[in-house]
Amino acid sequence: MDTTYSKQRKQITALFSFLFLSIIFSINPISAQDGAKLFKQNCAVCHTITKQKLTGPGLEGVTSRVPSEAWMLKWIKNNQDVIKSGDAYAKKILAENNGAQMTVFADLKDEEIKAIIAYVKNPPKEVAPAAAAGGPVVPEAPKGVNPLAILLGVIAFLVILVGILRGVSNSLRNLKREREALDELPPMGPWQELKAWMGTHKRTMAVIVIFILGGFLSAGWDALMGIGVYEGYHPSQPIAFSHKIHAGDNAINCVYCHSGVEKSKTAGIPTVNVCMNCHKGISKGPSGEKGTAEIAKIYAAAGWDATAGIYNKPQKPIIWTKVHNLPDFVFFSHQQHVKVGKQDCVNCHGEVKEMTTVQQVKPLTMGWCIDCHRKTEVPGMKDNPYYESLHKKLAEKFKKLPKDEQTITVAKMGGIECGKCHY
Repeated sequence: MDTTYSKQRKQITALFSFLFLSIIFSINPISAQDGAKLFKQNCAVCHTITKQKLTGPGLEGVTSRVPSEAWMLKWIKNNQDVIKSGDAYAKKILAENNGAQMTVFADLKDEEIKAIIAYVKNPPKEVAPAAAAGGPVVPEAPKGVNPLAILLGVIAFLVILVGILRGVSNSLRNLKREREALDELPPMGPWQELKAWMGTHKRTMAVIVIFILGGFLSAGWDALMGIGVYEGYHPSQPIAFSHKIHAGDNAINCVYCHSGVEKSKTAGIPTVNVCMNCHKGISKGPSGEKGTAEIAKIYAAAGWDATAGIYNKPQKPIIWTKVHNLPDFVFFSHQQHVKVGKQDCVNCHGEVKEMTTVQQVKPLTMGWCIDCHRKTEVPGMKDNPYYESLHKKLAEKFKKLPKDEQTITVAKMGGIECGKCHY
């Protein structure tokens, strides 16, 4: 009897421990596998889930075009490795996109990538809301599984299961004492039983505490890593200036307004006089009355009297809200990147030509910058006399590396040394 009783107690304890740890570990994957959220955070800057092309191709039907889901996992994790392997389909994609390579997402877990693939494969369909005759439009309720509902359901199930197991345990204990001709123990509350169990299972409790503490530390680390990272920051501005209209539809060169980008550390915010170069003769915008009202704000800032055609009013500054901010201890030069490094504005600022008001689309973290320096080739080195002797030395230094690793990147020229950016 004692042996049977001990086995049952151990089985109950093991089952309870397994279920307790399962709920701890189930919380993170539930939130991590939100495909729509992950897609918006990592992919939506360059891709759509339709056939429309942004920086990268539209992803509608992509799962039927690629060789396999396993291939997609490798491609998203590190497309450069897939390209270097000589994969035929990777070369085809590279050729179709004019040699532009996708960002490396080495930090994404396999289950997160699979969640993104599942979202792209079966995106939510937008259904036009139907209105009853003369009645209000009732939007369709969102479909899909609610992770919070699943979590609450699991917790409720565990509470019921613990109650059942507790009753079984008390029955077995009293049965054992009855067989041994002992008096029944007085009933104990759940808290007293938990304290007693913790006192007799110290090793198990130590493991549980370690796992819980590790979960809190992991969550705290992730939260701290996000401090100062404002990816997706999209503030309102005092004037609704549309980059899509100016840089996109009218193809105005970025340098016309941001004149410091090729010769200064900062790109510079254009003065209202730069705006007036065009808007002396353009008082109406393409968006009707709204555009006219926004242009009137420029006139008010410049002190321009549109009726008289002269500057006869007091001027006042336009207080723009800065979108891209780097810490004060970071040195970054637009001139060095745009003029010397020949980097396109889109690499850091995204497709500004498609934006109305500008938003931050890149994390601008140190890891992001270092990753760029490690994979970006120094342009024009072979044809630039300034780099001639340096190129020979570097070519000699790295000639023992595999041929595909002999490319002179910014990192190989000291571009990841601490003193280059921090002073």
